[in-house]
Amino acid sequence: QVQLVESGGGLVQPGESLRLSCAASASIFRISTMGWYRQAPGKQRELVASITSGGTTNYADSVKGRFTISRDNAKNTVYLQMSSAKAEDTAVYYCNLRLMSANYWGQGTQVTVSP
Repeated sequence: QVQLVESGGGLVQPGESLRLSCAASASIFRISTMGWYRQAPGKQRELVASITSGGTTNYADSVKGRFTISRDNAKNTVYLQMSSAKAEDTAVYYCNLRLMSANYWGQGTQVTVSP
C-alpha cells in the first residue's frame, strides 16, 4: 500500500508564495507520474500540475507561469511551488501517484489565499 503525505498548506496573502510537499512511502515513486489536484468548495476536483518519471510537466492553464511542479526521486517527494497566489487558488490540494492501473491519493492539505 502506498501512502502519500502532503504538507505545507496554510494561509497566504494574495501575491505571496507557498510550497507544498508530498512524500511517498513506496519506491515505485521514481517510476510513477505524480500530480497535484485541487478541489474548491462546490467544485469538482481538477488537475493543477503533473510530472512524469522522466520529468515532463503539464499545467492547468490557470496556473501556468505561477506554479512549478518538481520531484526529488532520492527523497520520494514531489513539490508544488505556488507563486503570485490568487484568491481563486483557495482549495484543498491533493497529491496523486499514478502507475499503470494503480492510483493513490493523499489526504489533502488546505490552501487559503486571503488578505
